[in-house]
Amino acid sequence: MPASLVVFLVALPLSIGIALASNAPVTAGLIAAAVGGIIGGLLGGSPLTVSGPAAGLTIVVAGLIDQFGFAATCAITVAAGVLQVLLGLGRVARAALAISPAVLHAMLGGIGITIVLGQLHVLLGGSNQGEAWANLEALPHQLADVHGPAAFLGLAVAGLLFGWKYLPPSIRRIPGQLVVIVTMTALSVLLGLDVQRVELPGSLLSAIALPKIPGGSLGAIVLGVLTVTIIASVESLLSAVATDKLSADGRRANLDRELMGQGASNIVSGLLGGLPVTGVIVRSSTNIAAGARTRMSAILHGLWVLLFALALVSLIEQVPMAALAGLLIMLGLGLVKTMDVKAAQRHGELPVYVVTILGVVFLNLLEGVAIGLLLVGLLVVRRALWARVRVVQAGPHHWTVTVDGVLSFVSVPRLAHQLARIPTGSDVTINLEVDYLDHTGSDHLEGWREQHQRGGGTVRIDEIGIGTHQGHNGKRSDRDSLRRHVAPWALWQTEHNAGRALAAHQAEGEADLTSLSALLTGVHEYQTRSAPMMGRMMADLAQGQQPTVLFLTCSDSRVVPNLITGSGPGDLFTIRNIANLVPTTGDDSTIAAIEYAIEVLGISTIVICGHSGCGGMKALLASEDEPPADTALSRWLRAADDSLLAWHATSARSFSSDEQGEAQADALSRINVGVQLERLDALPVVRDAVLAGRLQLAGLFYDLSTAQVELLDRSTSVFAAPAARLSRLVGNTSNGTSA
Repeated sequence: MPASLVVFLVALPLSIGIALASNAPVTAGLIAAAVGGIIGGLLGGSPLTVSGPAAGLTIVVAGLIDQFGFAATCAITVAAGVLQVLLGLGRVARAALAISPAVLHAMLGGIGITIVLGQLHVLLGGSNQGEAWANLEALPHQLADVHGPAAFLGLAVAGLLFGWKYLPPSIRRIPGQLVVIVTMTALSVLLGLDVQRVELPGSLLSAIALPKIPGGSLGAIVLGVLTVTIIASVESLLSAVATDKLSADGRRANLDRELMGQGASNIVSGLLGGLPVTGVIVRSSTNIAAGARTRMSAILHGLWVLLFALALVSLIEQVPMAALAGLLIMLGLGLVKTMDVKAAQRHGELPVYVVTILGVVFLNLLEGVAIGLLLVGLLVVRRALWARVRVVQAGPHHWTVTVDGVLSFVSVPRLAHQLARIPTGSDVTINLEVDYLDHTGSDHLEGWREQHQRGGGTVRIDEIGIGTHQGHNGKRSDRDSLRRHVAPWALWQTEHNAGRALAAHQAEGEADLTSLSALLTGVHEYQTRSAPMMGRMMADLAQGQQPTVLFLTCSDSRVVPNLITGSGPGDLFTIRNIANLVPTTGDDSTIAAIEYAIEVLGISTIVICGHSGCGGMKALLASEDEPPADTALSRWLRAADDSLLAWHATSARSFSSDEQGEAQADALSRINVGVQLERLDALPVVRDAVLAGRLQLAGLFYDLSTAQVELLDRSTSVFAAPAARLSRLVGNTSNGTSA
């Protein structure tokens, strides 16, 4: 109930103002507000969305009224509503969201500018000239012939609304639009100001009339129906999506039902002589902020509009037109948002935004949007077929060429022009940061490389981008799609360079230093690509570490802790040793690291992670058949004797004589994780932290053959996928309980 009253107070002046800006009867705005609230609230798929007449359709409706008349425009509204219902039944609502945000924001911005240009004349005591050009041309004359009382009221409304957001929160709870309109209306009456006021053709009931079939060109009628349908649908669906984001209960709108509800509202509104209806984010956000929880708020707000329009018509006729003009100017300026301009610039769509907004203002809405969509399509095609080529001299005789985007036949002439800048005999590195490399681009690069090498130069082609590696059948493999900071050196360092380094060292009689070459190539890759992106993050981490997890795992090179945990620098305090052991004697380094992590770093979780194919577990099993030599490795593995005993007690009998040792080693590795956790439990520093509730222990097993990680359930000694445990943890956390 309170939310519905607040929304009603916001909707009332907006509905009147939008009707006037659309050159429609004031009653049409009130009818649309009442119908949008009641019908849209009952049938819509977004319970907290409030519907009514919207500023986004003002210039469209004004154009239709000018072309066909108001009664025929109501028929177009009915037809648009029928089409919306059919689209909702066809479940195509989400397709409307595919329209480029730059075009949509520019459309709304163009509508806002058009409203401002027209209402400036009304604010100054004149009348709206219709077209944007006409309003601009007539503005100097209007400024020279300002009507003082009207300008005072309009500017006062605009100024008060602009400053409303700076008032204390207790005052801002009152709808600013209503306060300023009521205040300026009362002031104009008390002072007896001679200003133009709202004129009603009669009561709300007398204004209800059936629509008339439009006359004129069928194509123009169809175009009008499609225009109203598209704009009303997109604005309603975007309002529903925005309302979802504002809602605190996590509900999601049924967009197809919302489209059908908006269609039903437009059918009823058009039949009763109202304006087109859309979901309106201004009213919806007000509804949520006022505490609305169900669709009853929107329904009741429509009832309040209906009751006010029936009982208090005389009050509406006291409202000065200039005051409503000030309200509409602020509404129009609100449609032109700097964050939309910044977003368009950030995504490389600023030309789309500018061209669309100019088209909407100075041509018409449909042509402006069509031009914007066409420009978006051209940009997509350009990005799909175009590559950027940068040539930089990295040293006296070394050049770096970077190609990103899509290297297709379209970009080959530009690539050839840039490559021609490189002097003969120089060393060249070509970095292909491309999403796709077609046959023409590949042939040109290979031909240029051969020609440059014949001239005494060297060429290294480094394929960085996803999709540049093609098999003999032209299909991309999963391994080739791995990002370079994840994939092993062998998958991305070229055989050409590795082979050349090996041949050079062998010719000189030196040791094979190919591995050093691979390492240094990797370091260079990090320095040039990753380090610049990580600079700020590492600068913050350089002040000190605050890991939350101690990760104890095997030294095996195939186990990469940060990779399998999705973590980064500063997240894991890592201990690595053969077979991921927790020795109680003979190795102070592991125990010292555990003590440091708990007492100094304050970590809250210790993880022991085993893995399949563990060489330490295989050596432990082999030692049963043949006593090992007295080596550091054999002495180290004595810390796993308890694991071997546990394996004999639980798992050894389950293997047949013909099963391979790999399966036995993996079973032992799983058991070893549990045994090492028990050893952790026995350490005083760990036991005290667990009992105090500051520390928890977990066991993981990494299956190399499937790249999957399993979590140990210590109550059952069974490893399973961590998803179920994760769901319980998230559920406990969201309910405010301890995980």
